[in-house]
Amino acid sequence: MQRLTELALERALGRVFTRSEVACWVGGSPGRQYSLLKRALAAGEVVRIHRGLYCLARKYVPQEIDPLVLAQRIHGPSYISLETALSHHGWIPEAVYAVTSVSLDRSREFDTPLGWFSFVRVPQKTLYAGVARVENGRGDGLLLASPIKALADYVYVHKCDWDSARPVVESLRIDESHLADVDAAEFGSLSGNYSSKRVRRFLEGLRKDLDP
Repeated sequence: MQRLTELALERALGRVFTRSEVACWVGGSPGRQYSLLKRALAAGEVVRIHRGLYCLARKYVPQEIDPLVLAQRIHGPSYISLETALSHHGWIPEAVYAVTSVSLDRSREFDTPLGWFSFVRVPQKTLYAGVARVENGRGDGLLLASPIKALADYVYVHKCDWDSARPVVESLRIDESHLADVDAAEFGSLSGNYSSKRVRRFLEGLRKDLDP
């Protein structure tokens, strides 16, 4: 086993690590650090996820790396949203194979050995309004949009001219019982967070439909 692989097994959080972490672990010159990394890659013990980000090979990982947790290591600041968040919350029936996140940076995509990751730009005053830190079943944390926040992001990204609950139910096949459980206070806090008139119109229309 390569020396770098041994260090990663001991120290890498979630078996994922960066080039900067390698520098801290092994010290010495950048040339020495690169040489150790290159040997571990050649031996198939380390996998390059994308520039500057690596993980241990599957044989060293007791469980598959959670792509929702990994997304925030690939590009940040960001949070899980759109179809990926809606699927995680159990609001849409379809399985989602790409991981979609929102950031304030330009939109970009990463095709990695661990899956496809998409980051879309959604302008807003506060990036993490309507976003909570949650844990997966392994105790790893990730930043996840609430269902309504994920819908607002969806409307912005896909330019949906929605102003009621009907297209949400018909287009995304979301059960109306999920919408009935939404906290009405969330609409006010989110509506003021978006500059998009389309998103604000959607949130206001949805709120009116859900008022008892």
